[in-house]
Formats: sequence, structure tokens, C-alpha cells
Amino acid sequence: MKAPARSELYRELPSVDELLRTEAIASLLTVHGAVAVTDAARAVLGRLRDEIASGSLDERGLRLALGGLANAIEGHLRQSLAYSLRAVINATGVILHTNLGRAPLAAAALDHIVEIGSGYSNLEFDLESGERGKRDVHVDRLFRKALGNDGISAIVVNNNAAAVLLALNTLAEGGEVIVSRGELVEIGGSFRIPDVMAKSGAILHEVGTTNRTRIADYENAIHERTRLLLRVHRSNFEISGFTEQPSTAELVNLAQTRGLPLMEDLGSGALVDLQTFGIHGEASVLDSLRAGVDVVTYSGDKLLGGPQAGLITGRADLVARMRSNSLFRALRVDKLSYAALESTLLAYVKGDHNAIPALRMMRVSKQEIGTRAQVLANRLAQISQTQAGSRQPSKMKVEIIDGESVIGGGAAPSSVIPTRLLAVSCADLTADALCTRLRNSDPPIIARVEDGRVLLDMRTVAPEQDGLIAAALQRIA
Repeated sequence: MKAPARSELYRELPSVDELLRTEAIASLLTVHGAVAVTDAARAVLGRLRDEIASGSLDERGLRLALGGLANAIEGHLRQSLAYSLRAVINATGVILHTNLGRAPLAAAALDHIVEIGSGYSNLEFDLESGERGKRDVHVDRLFRKALGNDGISAIVVNNNAAAVLLALNTLAEGGEVIVSRGELVEIGGSFRIPDVMAKSGAILHEVGTTNRTRIADYENAIHERTRLLLRVHRSNFEISGFTEQPSTAELVNLAQTRGLPLMEDLGSGALVDLQTFGIHGEASVLDSLRAGVDVVTYSGDKLLGGPQAGLITGRADLVARMRSNSLFRALRVDKLSYAALESTLLAYVKGDHNAIPALRMMRVSKQEIGTRAQVLANRLAQISQTQAGSRQPSKMKVEIIDGESVIGGGAAPSSVIPTRLLAVSCADLTADALCTRLRNSDPPIIARVEDGRVLLDMRTVAPEQDGLIAAALQRIA
């Protein structure tokens, strides 16, 4: 029997209007609306036309496909109307994982976001006077309390690149900014200090060499067009060996002697001394301000443990100039960011550092991580024994090994935190394939691969997520 021509197969396809009038599709219209269902029907029919055109769909296959059109349309709707931004389980051991959204927010911050976002608020309204207020007052007071310095002020913009841009534009537009060649850094996402400086209208004046810059290099570069001295924290790399750079005290003394402001871009910006967490080489915002730095810029969603934001803290008169810059309005943040930031700062004021997830993860001991990993390994071993009892060979092997967690987000690049890792392998899957299976779980589980095994670090996994990891591995096994 001769196979039907492609033109005959095309004629078997219903029109979109015909499909929408069927009983099976009517229920989808009620739930999802005519626009979404119509788009889904067009997409499904379009796929069938493409398969007919490529010769991959014969008469029998087409009849099967036509019988499942309603299910295909419903599946397309489910996929197209699902959220693209999803919660994932971070089992990488990278605490401030930029690709995974950096710092998770504190529970109080989430509650405050819901409270403020679900109705109206006094974002720019003075409840005492009944007149218009300023949005930055909600966090300015908390920065002063958290840092123990009433002589400073703070404003918030949408990220640290914006903070650097606003500060440079305000303090140095049309003039020169002196910075060491060894600090002309590029952070992830192509954030380059020279590019941001060019956009700000300031003129870059490089001094020193990549590995050695002395205070005399800064001093000799100062002239009538100099507006600012800038120090940039090397967030994601270190220079070692034959190196030299002036101390903060030397730069402060030079800036004060020559009547110039000194600005420091800390990048990550901790509000606590991280050495108490066993993390070294990361100056805090308070260290810089106490040393006499006039303006400090840093991120909200890194070591601070709050929402994405760019924070500018420093001398009240300089910050006031930035607040009056028209760029500030273009770069300012919304009520939800203020709500999250206010809650995060309150935790610092109260000294409740464990309320901030990122800080809590840094403080968890290797022993505690190992205990959780062992409980999970035991659970998986019981699953393997059950499989063996049912005469199915156990495919999965789980070990607990020593490892290292890292801060991430460009913070403390040379610091690591000792941890214990679950090392998982599966007999009929490569490590990359197993990692992909975990990534395709619901919720997705993000791990890392080393030495042919999948490694899961429980430091960055919330305790309530342990069962989800066990369930995912059970399904794969």
C-alpha cells in the first residue's frame, strides 16, 4: 500500500479554531485563557508540520499524535507558563555563588518583604510630619548603629558598580582619579574599573606597576586636576611574590595632607570581623572607616548577606553630594530592597549574626557538616540495601571525604573553610550525567564534579533540604 503524500498528511491536521472548539481543549481555556491556549495549539501544530516536512512523522505516527493533541497542548502550557526563575539547592559549597543568586536572605527579611510588598508603606512619607520623606532614612540610621559611627552617612543604589559610578561621577567628574595599576580589576560580568571610571566622566590616572606601587607614586601624580585617590580591593585574585602597595594609613595621610578625598571600593564589604570565622585577608567596612577612608563602596548581597544593592558609606558631606546627584534617582532601589536591607541591618545591630544565612554557613564547623553528611549517607545506604534485597544490584556508591568550601562572590579568594563532602558515583552513569540528573530534579540540585565523582557540600544546603537530596538520589538509583 502506497504511503500517503505529505500534502495528505498536512490535510489531516485540524485548524487552530477546530481544536479550540473541542471539549478537551475547553477546560484548558477556562484555566489558562484563550491567548495562552491558542499560542500553545499553534506551537503544537507547528511541531507536527515540521515533523511531516522532515519525513520523521508517517501516517501511523500522525494518528497517534492527533489522539494526544490535548495532552500535548496541556504539556506545552505547563512548560511555557512555568516560572523561569526557580529555587535550586546549592550543594556546591560556594556560599556566595554569583550564578545562584549570591546570599540567601534571612527569614526576617523575607517576612518584611511580604509585609511591605503586599500593601502600601511609608517609603517616602514622614509619619511624624505628614509630609514627603526620603527613602534612604530607613537604613541610614541602621548603618550608623551597626558601624558605631554617628559621623557617617549611607545611601543605597542597585549594585556596587552603580555605587562606584555614582561616587566617581559626584567626586571626580572632569578631573583625575589616581589608582594603582595593580588594582585595575575586572570582576565577573565584565565589570571593569577603567570602563566604569570612563562612564563616570572621571579621568583615570594609573600609577605604579602591576605588582609594585608605592605611596610616592601617588604623591608624584597629584596635580591641580586631581580630584580623588582610589583604592580598589582585589576581590577575586591575589598578587604574591615581589609585591608592594602602600598601607591604608599612608593613603589616608596623603589624602588629608593634600586635601583630597580617599575612596575605597571594597567590593564585598563585610560588616563584621571575618577573622573570628577563620577567614583572613578581607577588610571590613568598619576597618576602612576607622582608618580614615572617606568613602567606602560595597555590595549588599555578598558578605553583608542581604539583597542585591550597592552601598555607599562615608563622610556625611560627601554622601550628601551623591544624594543630590541626578544619577542617584536613576540608580536608586525600590521598597522591597529597602525592606530586605533594613531587616538584615537590624540583625547586625542586635548582634544576631546567625540570623543571616551566609554568615551562619561560614560559622558551621566541619564536624557539624560531617554529621549531616553521615546521616544522609546512612539513609542512602539503607536504600541500597533495600535494592539488594530485591535482587537489584546497587548502582550508587556514597563516600564521605574531606574537602573545602569557599566564600565565593569574589570575597576572600585565598580563604577556604574545611568541610566534609558526599562523594557520589553511579555504576551506569558518568559523573557528568549524574550531575545533570541532579540538576534536572525538582527542585534542581547543583553539585560539582571532581575526579570522576559528584561532590555535594552540605554547608550550603539548608538542613530542611537534606531529604530532598536523598529523594532525588533515590529516584536516580
